Order: sequence, then structure tokens, then C-alpha cells
Amino acid sequence: MTKHAENALAHLSLGKITEYLDQYDATLLQAVPRQLARDAIGLNAAQALPFVGYDIWHAYELSWLNAKGKPMVALATVVVPFDSANLIESKSFKLYLNSFNQTRFRDISQVYLRLKEDLSLCAGKPVEVTIHHVNELIAFQPTWLQGRCIDDLDLEIEQYQYDASLLKLAGNDSVIEEKLHSHLLKSNCLITSQPDWASVFIHYRGKALCHESLLRYLISFRQHNEFHEQCVERIYKDIYDLLQPEFLAVYACYTRRGGLDINPMRCSEPYTPPNIRLTRQ
Repeated sequence: MTKHAENALAHLSLGKITEYLDQYDATLLQAVPRQLARDAIGLNAAQALPFVGYDIWHAYELSWLNAKGKPMVALATVVVPFDSANLIESKSFKLYLNSFNQTRFRDISQVYLRLKEDLSLCAGKPVEVTIHHVNELIAFQPTWLQGRCIDDLDLEIEQYQYDASLLKLAGNDSVIEEKLHSHLLKSNCLITSQPDWASVFIHYRGKALCHESLLRYLISFRQHNEFHEQCVERIYKDIYDLLQPEFLAVYACYTRRGGLDINPMRCSEPYTPPNIRLTRQ
């Protein structure tokens, strides 16, 4: 991490002893400028980004008090656009949600408005918020990843530090379209080095990727330190630079931590991915 990045992230509560407040406090939310990581992978702020997309958050521990002081519980989905100035730091998001616990709200619409306004302010662009009843099944029903799982490839693995050069073409110049996925993506938190576990879905149309090289490449993130959203943008750019594809989508489903899971999606054009929520989320 550069000194500039260290200074820009010094304000974060991540990795520090933190008091858990149970009275509403929007100031607990902390922003991380997206451009910090984009500079590191050669995405200049003056140039158009090679992708669109969003970060989908699922919150499993949303609770507050109603006007009579009775506890209420719900689930929430938050969608943050890829071109917001900031990503929302996950520990601060957890602390922020925790601050709702002993706070009275007139009704659920007031909770919704607080979430939407505060999270949009932190991200620097309007976010989408949906609050779900705990018995709602559709949004939280476990599903599976489409396409071929490359995890059954029998490989010798020696590289556990990020290495983009591991990615190779299959040697076939014909244009193909395929969907691939792996459950072996693991990276580490940029600040604390705690492990972040994910499954990744890749859909592309272009020259064929060598499946063995793709699996080696994904495994090379195993000791790499970076935020979830930044890892996905790095994966997208590395594949895009190699293939120059007609179409590319990369969608990572990270396991939850602190009652939150993060699912960043980056694609070359507007794209509706399969409705994915994995059993380990």
C-alpha cells in the first residue's frame, strides 16, 4: 500500500478497538475512495471506466425499536453503483446498523429513509435500499452458480501471491461464449489481513480462456490484501486486458462477516446476473 493510500485510510475504525453504540449515529459510516485502488490497477480517474456494475450488500442483522419500544427485525439489500465516489467500509456499516438497535423509529418507512439517505451520502451517489421481512424467501433463497465449475481441475499449485501473468488464452482464436465459476477465491482484508472467502462467476464472449490458468490465477489471490470490490475490479481488468472480449461479466459472492455479505459485479455492459445467493452466505 502506498503512503498516500495509508493516509487516506487512516481514519477507518477497521482494525481498531471500537465502541459499539446502540443509539442511531450516521457518523459511524466511513467512506473509502474507490480511486485509490483504481490507480493501483491503472484505471486513471481522467479516463472512462471499462465496466459498469454495482456492489450488492445483504444485511442480516437489522433491528430497531418501534414507536412503542417493541424490537423489530428485518433483512435489507443495499445496491451501491460502481461509479459512486466511495465504497462503504464494511466494519463501519456494521457499527452503523448496530446503532439502530435501541433507537425508536415511527415506522419502517422512517428506517428506510434513514438508510437510503445515510448510505447514499457515504457512497457519494444514490444507493438502492430494500427492506425485507424475515420470512421473505425469494431474495434470500440459496441458489447455485451457472456454468462449469473449474474447481475439479487436477492441478499442482505453487503460487499464492497475486500474479496476473498466470492468466493465459486457450490457444483457440475462434470466439466462444461460456460461463465459469469457482468457489476457491480467497483474499485478505487490506487493513486487518482477516480472510475474505468468495465464489466467483465469470461470463464472457471472446477468445477462449485457458481454464487451468484461470484457476491458478484465482488461487493466486489467496494471500493478497485488498477490499472485496477492489479484487473484483482487478479480476475484471486482468481478464479484459487479456481477452479484449466482446462481453465480460465478473460477479463475486463473498461470505458474510458481521452480519453483512458483499457481492460486487462488474460487466462490460448493463447485465442482469443470475439471482445468486450461495449456501455459505
